[in-house]
Amino acid sequence: MTPLKIDFVSDIACPWCAVGLGALENALANLEGEVQAELHFQPFELNPHMPPGGQDLGEHLTEKYGSTPEQQAQIRQTIAARGAEVGFEFHPGGRGRVYNTFNAHRLLHWAEGQGPGRQHALKKAFLQSYQGRAECMDDAEVLLSAVVAAGLDEAKAREVLVSEAFTAEVRERQQFYTQAGIRSVPAVIINDKHLISGGQPVEVFEQALRQIALAG
Repeated sequence: MTPLKIDFVSDIACPWCAVGLGALENALANLEGEVQAELHFQPFELNPHMPPGGQDLGEHLTEKYGSTPEQQAQIRQTIAARGAEVGFEFHPGGRGRVYNTFNAHRLLHWAEGQGPGRQHALKKAFLQSYQGRAECMDDAEVLLSAVVAAGLDEAKAREVLVSEAFTAEVRERQQFYTQAGIRSVPAVIINDKHLISGGQPVEVFEQALRQIALAG
């Protein structure tokens, strides 16, 4: 069985990325024995110019999308319901603030080279930290707590944070996917040619993965 290469292009700032990852994980579990996958997490910054300290979420959404508080509350309910379907519990009050996520992406790039499954574990820890607990994602100690939760080396991760390590690599990967036409996330790219956009339901991922695997 040839493993499918899956590039999960996303940002921990995106709640739909938590939904999409949960759905993809559920689909892969349902297809165990039929489909194998190599999962790689690729960077995409929704708010690359966000300053330290971030911005109030409601204010940010109104500025960026023109949405009202009522619309935002409705969307939050929808996302919470979709999260529950795939086993992800969002913070009841929402995220509170929006933060710059570049350091998280640098750590995810580093984690990719730390052994099988480590990057995946760190991605989930970051999503739990921000989407699940509304923690401050430009606080180094919050990021390092997620590193520890993912079973990674805190001292080595701290070295990454206090340096410019993986800055160029993350910028290069972001540019690659932007130039490839990715404008929103999650974007799930299978075998470098099949694109599934958005936080799709489990059955959508399941059907697509099965068809691609069968097609060889």
